[in-house]
This record gives sequence, structure tokens and C-alpha cells, in this order.
Amino acid sequence: MTVTFSMHSRSNYWEGYKMKYLLLGTLLALVGTLASILIWDIEMVTTITGGIGLFFIVISFIISGAFVSGDRMRANLAAESIEGRNQRNGTVLHSVLIAIPNFAVAILFYFLLN
Repeated sequence: MTVTFSMHSRSNYWEGYKMKYLLLGTLLALVGTLASILIWDIEMVTTITGGIGLFFIVISFIISGAFVSGDRMRANLAAESIEGRNQRNGTVLHSVLIAIPNFAVAILFYFLLN
């Protein structure tokens, strides 16, 4: 009996999984852009979308433990289960994937308006 694993189906799963969070980030960027144009002025697009992106990057830094010392990080990793670590790393990845489209829109409008 031979068991084979298809990496193709697994990679498609991960691509769809990542695309969901990129789509959520794009939706937040679109809502931020429309809200800033309708409520304020088009020049607020960079501030609103950049702020949304910065919020999610800070969340990912806090969850990843990037602001703690090396000794604290080592102690946290030693006491943490593998499932907990995978869940934490997944949440960090999700936050970064949500932030990327917001930063892209902020940079795009910054260069278009200046």
C-alpha cells in the first residue's frame, strides 16, 4: 500500500486561506477610502488607510511578542504549546495580510496627490 500526498491541493488551500484576509484588507481599504472622500476630503485617504494599516501592524507586533525582551520571549516560547504557537503565528499573519492593502492604498494616494 502506497500513500501519496498531493502538495498541489494543500497549496491551493493556503492560497485561498490567505486570499480571504487580503480581501478583507482590500475591503477595509475601500471603505476607508470611500469614507474619507465622502466625509472629509480626498487628502484624508492616506491618513485613514494608513491608520488602518498601522493599527493592524501594531496588533501583529503585540501578538507576536516583538516588544518583549529576549528572556521573556524565550520563557513564553518554552511555556507555550505548539497549537498555541501556531494559532498566535496565524493571527500575526492575518493581521499583516489585512494591513498590506491598506498600506498600498495609502502609498498610492500619497504619490498621486503629491
